Amino acid sequence: MDVEEFWALLDEACAEVDDQERDFDDRHEAISRACEERLVSRTPEEVVQFALRKWQLRDAAYRYDLWAAAFLIEGWWSDDGFMDFREGLISLGRHWYERALADPDSLADHPAVRGGGDVLLGNEDFHQVARRAYHRLTGEPDGLDEALAASPEAAPLRSLTHPTGSRWDVADDNEMRRHLPRLAAIFLD
Repeated sequence: MDVEEFWALLDEACAEVDDQERDFDDRHEAISRACEERLVSRTPEEVVQFALRKWQLRDAAYRYDLWAAAFLIEGWWSDDGFMDFREGLISLGRHWYERALADPDSLADHPAVRGGGDVLLGNEDFHQVARRAYHRLTGEPDGLDEALAASPEAAPLRSLTHPTGSRWDVADDNEMRRHLPRLAAIFLD
């Protein structure tokens, strides 16, 4: 499964869920279920490829500017929280993922974000989609982890230990307004 096939599967699941699920908070589980159901119709090898593509996309979003956006939107700064945020960003679909990578401040346009309030784009459940699908297909609870460990494609993905880009003080409201003015207007003003 290449990145185009990854996005086709995910965007199809997003379209299905977005047509049925109007409550954004309920969307997290629904998108995870919709992706899992699509994956169990594939081969175990394709599930491994899905997991690898998602890992690559999550690593591409491992940037300080996106972490600062996550801090404004979700209100905390932790490795686990940012992992969930990146999973959630991917689960929004290709359109929102690519917009956010091009300009993290564009997340201010997302319907769940632009109203402010208690918004959680993070989707911890989405992290487990491929693992559950692989288990359902093979009966091996740890099979995906073993398959990923054996994959030569996974080696470079294990080397990313720090976010890329420039870091600034997220506790400094003026810095946040300078770097992410639209998100700051929603969450700081």
